[in-house]
Amino acid sequence: MKIKLLLFSILFTNQIIAQSYQKIHDKSILVDSHNDILMKAADNGLVFDTDLKGKANSDLARLKQGGLDVQLFSVYCHGDALEPFAYANREMDILDAVVARNPDKIVKVANYAGLLKAVKQHKIAAMFGVEGGHMIEDDLNKLDAIYKRGARYLTLTHNISPSWATSAADETVNVNLPHKGLTDFGRKVVQRMNQLGMLIDVSHAGDQTFWDVIKLATKPIIASHSSVYNLAPHRRNLKDDQIKALAKNKGVIQVNFHPGFIDSSFDAKETAFLEKYKAEIDSLQKSGMHEYYAMDYLYQKYEAEANAMRPPLSMLIEYIINLVGVDYVGLGSDFDGISLTPQQLDDVTSYPVITKALVGKGYSKKEISKILGGNFLRVLKANEEKQPVSNVQTN
Repeated sequence: MKIKLLLFSILFTNQIIAQSYQKIHDKSILVDSHNDILMKAADNGLVFDTDLKGKANSDLARLKQGGLDVQLFSVYCHGDALEPFAYANREMDILDAVVARNPDKIVKVANYAGLLKAVKQHKIAAMFGVEGGHMIEDDLNKLDAIYKRGARYLTLTHNISPSWATSAADETVNVNLPHKGLTDFGRKVVQRMNQLGMLIDVSHAGDQTFWDVIKLATKPIIASHSSVYNLAPHRRNLKDDQIKALAKNKGVIQVNFHPGFIDSSFDAKETAFLEKYKAEIDSLQKSGMHEYYAMDYLYQKYEAEANAMRPPLSMLIEYIINLVGVDYVGLGSDFDGISLTPQQLDDVTSYPVITKALVGKGYSKKEISKILGGNFLRVLKANEEKQPVSNVQTN
């Protein structure tokens, strides 16, 4: 009898937890600040409002299924691509077409007020995040143009530095840099973004660029898809002093799901995997497939080996909270910009897993709502203050 009562108690407790976390998840405004599906759509001809299971981490139906309320869609091309500004506009065209076909499911919004209206209507509120300062082609008019089209942040650098700011990759590898950090033009970019109310994104930025931005910015900044250097010492992650400085700035760190940014042992495993299948990768690249998509292909082909490399769901969120508090962390998944994900976070339907883990850790409803999106929304709103409302093109 005691055993039956114990089993009933366990089952009842688990049911209460399940109901509790799903209710919190559904009532919170869930924001993901970085998703690369537009890159895959542009490169591979994928149609975002069709079923893309097995082809991508994301599609419109699965975003809804995962309870996502706000998505900042990454606009990206390689740092040495020709006519990157034109490419950025082509990717924006893809989302505009999806929005036009699905007005009952997704809407492009210009500001915080428009975002809240869309959420209240049970639609996904969409904005752009342009990933890499090279895409404005050293032209402040083009910065203004992407803002008018709905870009609400600009990642100052990608791996290849623009002429006016140095990336983490270049600052750590390139010994012949003509400068480090922001140039005079780079400072003008930062100042113009503050004037527009456009979020300054320091993901991918080199240390010197980061500190130059911290000194210059007059509004809260973001790291749209970065994680913790002290847990995984990758150049893309933020060091403790940077996390503290960003918190002092009242900004937010949107944690990245890439295994290499959350598990310090992952890079060695991936290197061994890629070496094992080097001949196959070389063959795929010779046939014209980009290295990133070749890795995607191999991870799917050798699924069992890939799954063994995936780290467990890590509460690196908790590290940031313990360091600077609950007000400075959020989610920037990098879905469809990463080839592997942590265990349990298979695609965009998996967001409730994070909420469940936070409930299990004992965080309150208010704290969880901040992490899932409230902190990012605070920063977005703070950047809009004392600025005219944008006439964003919504097509």
